[in-house]
Amino acid sequence: VTADEGILHASGLGVPPVTKDYCIIYNSNWTSLPKSLDNATYMMLENLTSTVLCDSSEVPAGSMKDKAVVVMRGNCTFLEKARIAQSLGAKMLLIASKTRLSLISDNKTDFEDVTLPLALIRYSDIVDMRLVLGSEVNVTMYSPPLPEFDCSMVVIFVIAVFTVALGGYWSGVAELENLKAIASPGERETRRKKEENVTLTPLTVILFVVICCVMLVLLYFFYKWLVYVIISVFCLASAMSLYNCLAALIGEIPFGQCRITCCNKNIEVRLIFLAAFCIAAAVVWAVFRNEDRWAWILQDILGIAFCLNFIKTLKMPNFKSCVILLGLLLLYDVFFVFITPFITKNGASIMVEVAAGPFGSSEKLPVVIRVPRLEYSASTLCDLSFLLGFGDIIVPGLLVAYCRRFDVQTRSSSVYYISCTIAYAVGMVLTFVVLALMKMGQPALLYLVPCTLITSSLVAWKRKEMKKFWRGNSYQV
Repeated sequence: VTADEGILHASGLGVPPVTKDYCIIYNSNWTSLPKSLDNATYMMLENLTSTVLCDSSEVPAGSMKDKAVVVMRGNCTFLEKARIAQSLGAKMLLIASKTRLSLISDNKTDFEDVTLPLALIRYSDIVDMRLVLGSEVNVTMYSPPLPEFDCSMVVIFVIAVFTVALGGYWSGVAELENLKAIASPGERETRRKKEENVTLTPLTVILFVVICCVMLVLLYFFYKWLVYVIISVFCLASAMSLYNCLAALIGEIPFGQCRITCCNKNIEVRLIFLAAFCIAAAVVWAVFRNEDRWAWILQDILGIAFCLNFIKTLKMPNFKSCVILLGLLLLYDVFFVFITPFITKNGASIMVEVAAGPFGSSEKLPVVIRVPRLEYSASTLCDLSFLLGFGDIIVPGLLVAYCRRFDVQTRSSSVYYISCTIAYAVGMVLTFVVLALMKMGQPALLYLVPCTLITSSLVAWKRKEMKKFWRGNSYQV
C-alpha cells in the first residue's frame, strides 16, 4: 500500500446525531492528521461536487469560508484546487473521485504556501453521506495507526495450508488408484479412460513460465480489455473445478444414484443438479463480483476449488521438474515485484499494478484469495484486503502433491508429504512476519519456495533416497 489511508468522520445534525465513517486517501508529506478523534476539529461540509474548482469564479463568493469543501476530481491538479480553496477561506478540501482511489502525488515544492488539509474520497460516499446524514453534515479527518496483527492473516493462512494439504492428499489418492489399476489388468483400460492428469516435463515447465511472463506483461499494457478475458476464463475453470471437487465427494455417498439415459450414456441425476449448481455459483460471482460485502467469500470458494483441481490434475514427474518450476517462478515473482519498479515509467511494480488493477479500472483480476481486514481501521473502510495469489498456493502445492505421490509409491508413511506441508506452513508464517515488519506487499514464493524445496531435499537425503526422489519412478517417466 503506497497511499496513506485515513477516516472521514461525518456527523448529522439530528438528535441524537447520526455518525458514519468513510475512507479517505491523503499524502502524509503534505497533510498531518490526528491519530484519534480526541484531537480532531469538526467543521461544516459544503457540497460543491457540481464543480471541479479549477477557477475561483466557479463558486459563489463566501460559500467556502471556514468550511470543509468537497469538489469533483478532474481538469487540474490537487494542489491547484487546494490553493484556490485556501484563497477562498476553506479549512479543509475533499476531492471526490468516481474511479478507484489512488495515491495523491504532485510537485509540492511549487505550492509551499498550501497548508490546507487535502484528501481524496469516493463520490459514492458523498452521495451516501447525503442520504444517511442529511444535507447538513459536520466532518473531521483522522488517521488511526494500523493494528500490528489482523485476524485476516489467520484466515488466509488456514485457507492456504488447507488447500495445499488437501490438494496433495487428493493427488496421493489418485496415485494409489493408478497403482492398483496397473496391478490389475482388468482395471487398467477403465482407469486410463478416467485419467485426466497432465504431466509437466522440464521443457513444458519452462514453456509454462514463459507464458506466465508474457501474459503478465500483456495484462500490464492491455489490462482494460484482457481483464474480462481472465474473468471469463476464471468463471469457466472455477465452475469445472468446483464440479470435480464436489463430484469426488458425492461419489463416496451411496445414495441417490438414479440414472437417466441420454445420447447412449447413463448419467446420474444428482450430477446434473451438481453441474447446474456449480455453473450458477460462477454466474452469481460474475454478476456480483464488485459487491464488496460478500462477493469475496464466493470468489475464495471458487478459488480454493480451482487450486485443488489444479494441484490434483497437474503431475510433476520428478523432483528435478519441481526444482525447475519453483526456481523459475521464484525468479519471476521477485523480478516482477522488486525489479520492475526501476523499469516502469511511474515506478510501480508490474505485479502489484496488475494484481490491484491499474488506476481508473473498477475491475480486479480474480486470481487471488482475498480476505478483507477484520480489525476495524482505515484500511477496512478503504476495502484494502489481504491477498494471496493462486500461484502462491498452486506452485508449492505441486511439490507437496509430488511428495504425497512419492510416499504412496515408496510406502514411506507420508513422511515427505507431512514435512513438506509443515514447511509450507512455516513459509507462510515467515511471509506474514516480513509483511508486518516491512509494511509492504511481499512475493510469497520468496519464502515458500526455499522452505519447501530445502525441507524436501533434507528428508530425501536423510532417508538416502535422493537419487530416486530426484528422478522419480520409472513408470511415471
